[in-house]
Formats: sequence, C-alpha cells, structure tokens
Amino acid sequence: MASKYKNVATAVDNIIFASKKEAARYAELKMLLLSGYIKDLEWQIPYALKVNGILVCSYVADFVFEDGAATVVEDVKPSDPKFRKTQAYRMFRVKQNLMLACYNIQIREV
Repeated sequence: MASKYKNVATAVDNIIFASKKEAARYAELKMLLLSGYIKDLEWQIPYALKVNGILVCSYVADFVFEDGAATVVEDVKPSDPKFRKTQAYRMFRVKQNLMLACYNIQIREV
C-alpha cells in the first residue's frame, strides 16, 4: 500500500527510516558527526509531554544531537505543501509548542 505522502521506508546502516528524506538527513548528520561538527547523534528519542504533572501526550524526535553547547531536536517533515494542512501537521505543531513549554526546546523542522 502506498504511503499517503509517497514516503518510502529506507534503510541506512541497518536502520529503517520512515522516508527517503529522513534517511538522507541521517546520512548528512552522520557525516557531520564523523567530521566532529556535531556529537551524540541519536534518533527516535521519546519525550513525555506533561503539564502540571499530567501526561498530555508524547513526542518522538527523529534526531537529537549536540551542536556546540546546544541540544538540537529535529523532525523531518514531508516537502508536500498539502501536508501543512493536515491533522497530523496540526498535532505536530501542538507537540512542538508543548516541547517548548515543557523542556524549553524548539524543534527544528527539516
């Protein structure tokens, strides 16, 4: 069955990524890691998004890494402009705001 946004699961380094775009971003980040520009590259990192001690939802970051003194959280999104109008994107925006409120982390959308 074809993906709604034409994503094709892609493997790199025996890791299955949800899309070619996500796999390509991993390859870029891996090169930056190997050249020493970033460190501590991780993927699929879960965050509990709690407000006043109540779990509202959870968010799974595509990539998390250290860039200098900053922790960077990235989420790879489809290039299709139609995606920005979907319920899934609206939910991502809510989670993006919760990450900022709960952890003071701005998710970088790539």
